[in-house]
Amino acid sequence: MYSGRSLLPRPRPLPLLLVTGGGYLGYQHYRKKGLQEDGAPPSPASPTQVALYRSFPMRFISRTWGRINEVELPTWLRKPLYSLYIWTFGVNMQEAAVEDLHHYRNLGEFFRRRLKPAVRPLCAASCVISPADGRILHFGQVKNSEVEQVKGITYSLETFLGPQQHLNSSSYSPSSPSSSSFKDLLLSSPENDLFHVVVYLAPGDYHCFHSPTDWKVALRRHFPGSLMSVNPGVARWVKELFCLNERVVLTGQWQHGFFSLTAVGATNVGSIRVYFDQELHTNVPRYSKGSFHDHGGVVCLDKEGVALHKGELLGEFNLGSTIVLLFEAPKDFKFNLLPGQRIRVGEGLGSL
Repeated sequence: MYSGRSLLPRPRPLPLLLVTGGGYLGYQHYRKKGLQEDGAPPSPASPTQVALYRSFPMRFISRTWGRINEVELPTWLRKPLYSLYIWTFGVNMQEAAVEDLHHYRNLGEFFRRRLKPAVRPLCAASCVISPADGRILHFGQVKNSEVEQVKGITYSLETFLGPQQHLNSSSYSPSSPSSSSFKDLLLSSPENDLFHVVVYLAPGDYHCFHSPTDWKVALRRHFPGSLMSVNPGVARWVKELFCLNERVVLTGQWQHGFFSLTAVGATNVGSIRVYFDQELHTNVPRYSKGSFHDHGGVVCLDKEGVALHKGELLGEFNLGSTIVLLFEAPKDFKFNLLPGQRIRVGEGLGSL
């Protein structure tokens, strides 16, 4: 007897979106790869392409992944599962404080594994050291208040950091025709300049990050946002990727003036933890687009801020992401880096 029900399965919006969107992005990837092989540079994503990418439920997926990471694994499964991950991403377990794979009860503990103290010595000759293990995506001087996330692809310094309280002077206005005014007013001296460096953490890297110098954090600012991938291919494709993604910005002062460290979230990296800030909660289910949340003073410590020492353990990611340093220094500061080079915590970034 005919029941009146359709013989066709009811369409499910989420799988349909993932399949069609994934197919489209896959097509774009191979199209760009073909253009690169022909010698043509890849073109940045259009606003429509970025909107489609951002429509994927990356925050939900990342929260789900976070829950999976905390599921305790049976002892017999730990070694084969972690060994597969080690082989896939080239993890060096000889550096881990605990090399026994059975020790890590879940994937989260394995991702956040600590290192033996001696394997990351601090460079005494450099005033700024790498805060994380990873790869250098870009570095240099900040020009015209535009910062390069990779070569040729920039983002707005003001959008990335958000408004600064000390810029509320009569000499600065967001609509000022001088594109360099925001950058210039971050500087404490005309003899200095603003520098930046971007470190990308791959899934196989050590996932904790450390203080890159002796400095004092005066403000923690949390920007909820998207959780798009930050791998170099996507960073070359999506303009202002670092401004669209969720991030935690720490700003303060060091011996030469302004200093900031920003931890940028990514797909499956919804959790960004800063050890001195127990009130920070990232990748919450709901947020207002374009919003940010400040914590001045910073969090249940003295009103003058949080003093951090060079190499001090500062925070952690789940899986991998990106660290952006922006700092003021004398104009003769020189980076001792090459684009794309591998770097480890404690290695020098540059010198005066």
